[in-house]
Amino acid sequence: MSTQTTEPLLDQQTIDTVKATVPALEQHGEDITKRFYHLLFKNNPDLKNIFNQTNQRKGQQPKALANTVYAAAQHIDNLEAILPTVKQIAHKHRSLNIKPEHYPIVGENLLTAIKDVLGDAATDDIIEAWGKAYGVIADVFIQVEDDMYKETEQKPGGWVGYRDFKVVKKEVESDVITSFYLKPVDDGKLPTYQPGQYITVKIEDESAPYNFLRQYSLSCKPNQEYFRISVKREDGIGDYPNGDVSTYLHDNVDVGDIIPVSAPAGDFVLEKEEKPLVLLSGGVGLTPLVSMLETVVEEQPNRPVYFIHAAQSSAVHGLKQNVQDIADAHSQVHNYVVYEKPTEDDTYDKQGYVDLEWLQSVLPTNDAAFYFCGPEPFMKAINRALKDWNVSEEDIHFEFFGPARNLE
Repeated sequence: MSTQTTEPLLDQQTIDTVKATVPALEQHGEDITKRFYHLLFKNNPDLKNIFNQTNQRKGQQPKALANTVYAAAQHIDNLEAILPTVKQIAHKHRSLNIKPEHYPIVGENLLTAIKDVLGDAATDDIIEAWGKAYGVIADVFIQVEDDMYKETEQKPGGWVGYRDFKVVKKEVESDVITSFYLKPVDDGKLPTYQPGQYITVKIEDESAPYNFLRQYSLSCKPNQEYFRISVKREDGIGDYPNGDVSTYLHDNVDVGDIIPVSAPAGDFVLEKEEKPLVLLSGGVGLTPLVSMLETVVEEQPNRPVYFIHAAQSSAVHGLKQNVQDIADAHSQVHNYVVYEKPTEDDTYDKQGYVDLEWLQSVLPTNDAAFYFCGPEPFMKAINRALKDWNVSEEDIHFEFFGPARNLE
């Protein structure tokens, strides 16, 4: 999708004015987006049914939006440069059923937030320029998302909006992770999806003031029988609140219950190539990587695979037997386990953390495709190790659970 048809809508003065605000956005961006979300939910409380309120409380969503607005301002004269980011966000928007009519609401509150935070520095010319720029940026998102909606609906078994699924199996994987197997209530066809993609689960709890939407990676290979999500129970620690949906799923959802689900989405997907595949996971971050593992052994049976998982101990190690069974059945799969605090009975390959020296001892080459997912500190450490090992940028693939952050 090209933005060339939209860029001429912005005159040079508007472009110059927006780009001149980049330093202010860099300094005040998070304050602006916090103010924006406050205004958005105050003026449109129904939107709490769409936005993840846990990410709001953690402060992750304002940071992510600030980074997006900052990037858009930087590249307002060349929006092609931010298309990868646009497409990543558009996948999430499509999964959450964000519609074109939401964009004017967002724009109005964003402009008010800019004026509130920047005060007299936000002159009429600046607000007018940002109004025009936001219109162009919104059009880019709307066009990309419209293509995604059409593609999703036209795919065999695909749908737009939410489709009711029945829980046909609930399986405890560890002390903190439980898998839910889901089949469509209408007994219709399931769409194919790419290993690594996620679905949005909608929880309609009568005791809560709004619906909860959460995105969970599909933890199994594409098949026509069921979807599987493997959910970690997120109990609050310190300033971090309980996970509203994860605790609800663990405590209240049983076999036979119905859950509305959106069609699979996401751009963290396994690419078919011949070089060795390295899958690195921390905690519940293994869920999309298990889907990749199950897929690659079936579709590329001769491709070397290295599955490396880090956890505190076996007590919280989900899908452990699933991965081990695959490694036992396929000689090209090498399975490694790293435990930070192993119990006396645990078997593992390394105690502590995954580091570069150890990676170099178990991997034959850095010329491989690396995919990783897990808690932010884990991901930062892996990213740093791979860059120190001079792994090619195009061979480094990762996904955040929740709003994207900077790994540097």
